[in-house]
Amino acid sequence: MPFESTEDAVRAWVHGWVVSRGAAEPSDRSWGFTVDVGHSREVARHVLTSADEATVRRLAESSPGGVALKVFVPAPVLEAWLPPGWGLLDGHDSLMAVSLGHVGAAPVLPDGYRLSSWHRGGVTRVLVRAADGGFAARGQIAVTGTTAAVDQVETDPAHQRRGLGRVVMRTLARTGAQQGARAAVLGATAEGRALYESVGWRVLAPLSAAALRTPEGGTD
Repeated sequence: MPFESTEDAVRAWVHGWVVSRGAAEPSDRSWGFTVDVGHSREVARHVLTSADEATVRRLAESSPGGVALKVFVPAPVLEAWLPPGWGLLDGHDSLMAVSLGHVGAAPVLPDGYRLSSWHRGGVTRVLVRAADGGFAARGQIAVTGTTAAVDQVETDPAHQRRGLGRVVMRTLARTGAQQGARAAVLGATAEGRALYESVGWRVLAPLSAAALRTPEGGTD
């Protein structure tokens, strides 16, 4: 296992994510962390390293709109714990991790694509462009000591099934290892999970999220 415990992996994910997204330093809580995010649709988030119904309900009932809960339980379990007015957020599936061991050769792109990367503010970003210079794929990694968080991995639908996602992931893993990280973690969507598993990542825990519903019937 890349981390000694799931709680250690969550801590690495939180601290790497705030660097990746430029969020505030996490505040330690008895149940996990609070992070000020600063977006209009997500002003802050509570990340629960250990969750139970009473804690989830207490946090939800005391949180205004724009505050999200990130909880490491299956979505149906979290949904059953939520008070009236709250709903699940899409795009969450699992917390995943990988060991960053031997740094192999740089991955090779398919013909017609080119890769660039740059490092700024503690974050290394990788961009793949198509032959016409348009966007094809991307991802980024934030190294915080011996651990790292991978984030914002995306492949344009027109360029999927060409191995670009695997190139991005392997490039990020290589970058993290070169910067001293021994393990990496990420929050996966259901769609991204297959890609990550194909390059050696494994699921540590389910990941679900919730927020107060908006007046239009959605969630923040």
